[in-house]
Amino acid sequence: MNYKETLDWMFNKLPLYQMQGASAYRKDITNTVLLANHLGNPENHLKCIHVAGTNGKGSISHLLASVLQEAGYKVGLYTSPHLKDYRERITINGKPISEKYVCDFFNKNKSFFEANELSFFEMSVGLAFEYFVNEKTDINIIEVGMGGRLDSTNIITPLISVITNIGLDHTQFLGTTLEAIAFEKAGIIKSNIPVVIGEYVAATRAVFLDKAAATSSEIYFASDLVQEDYPSALLGDYQIHNKKTVLQTIKVLQEKQLLTISNNDIKKGFLNVIKNTNLQGRWQQLGENPKVICDTAHNAHGLSIVLNQLKKEQFEQLHIVLGVVNDKDLEEILPLFPKNAIYYFCKPNIPRGLDAAILSIKATEFNLVGEIYNSVSNAYQSAIKNASPKDLIYIGGSTFVVSEIL
Repeated sequence: MNYKETLDWMFNKLPLYQMQGASAYRKDITNTVLLANHLGNPENHLKCIHVAGTNGKGSISHLLASVLQEAGYKVGLYTSPHLKDYRERITINGKPISEKYVCDFFNKNKSFFEANELSFFEMSVGLAFEYFVNEKTDINIIEVGMGGRLDSTNIITPLISVITNIGLDHTQFLGTTLEAIAFEKAGIIKSNIPVVIGEYVAATRAVFLDKAAATSSEIYFASDLVQEDYPSALLGDYQIHNKKTVLQTIKVLQEKQLLTISNNDIKKGFLNVIKNTNLQGRWQQLGENPKVICDTAHNAHGLSIVLNQLKKEQFEQLHIVLGVVNDKDLEEILPLFPKNAIYYFCKPNIPRGLDAAILSIKATEFNLVGEIYNSVSNAYQSAIKNASPKDLIYIGGSTFVVSEIL
């Protein structure tokens, strides 16, 4: 199979959470262990930092990767989902895995994948781990897909575990309370491995403390410990918490002499994060006159911060291009959106996308008014056409809406 055929096979023949939702979710890591054994257990030959949490995983993973690149390390980075090309998920020092490597891996292992009905995510984790071993990376940042305890990435034993924050997202899989979700995320905490917690509330703090005690893991609450701040190319208000989490993680790595990182590496890593890692979709400005901002925030925890930041912007009229996936809790997120904006309702072009007409009907219950469009692109073009130079256009609601604009 060539690269296009390989991707078509992966996306069409096998379960993929971002496309299908619930039917693609695996409730244990048996298959991942099976695959790891098949590949010769590459996870045992990798130095890793493991990153879980409801929001901020991507930003924190990219910031850590950028800092470590500045420190001179060869850094593997595994993240999900991708915005434009599958290869964004697996990079080394900002350079994506080659199409040839992806094709060779799948051609070589296709019969095994089919025989064992491996999921898209399980295969991708196997590909990333084998690639990083073959390329002899110095350190790897591994972002959890969903949850933690049962996530395919959770076969690694990292140098340090990081949990960004806990919010109500993917409740159909992870539980309907903050405590239940925190328990799933805390599943990445390993015996005698330090863990950094980004943000917490009383309920989640107790869960993390219990797990850390059970595993004899030193635990650090970044929001209590970090006072300093460094400027970064990532401009979203929510990056304040993410930067604190990264700084505390680096501090532990320095103190335990696990990696050599200078303050200058940190400063340069924060400033050069987009250049070093090609991160996109985080409070990203796409145009001016009118100003256009996109952001991948997609749950109440993330959207509340982003929409708050929108209020600080200067504009005459706000235009919002909005689309979501069909398992999103609209009762929770729609009340967060401003009523004085003009809305452009659309459906992201994936099977899980929520029909724009349904989104529009639900939005009117919260006095959010606008037109329905048959694609994200048409919605965006209409917003551009309708907006005056002093207006602001915001594009969001889903990672997949943003990916169609970039």
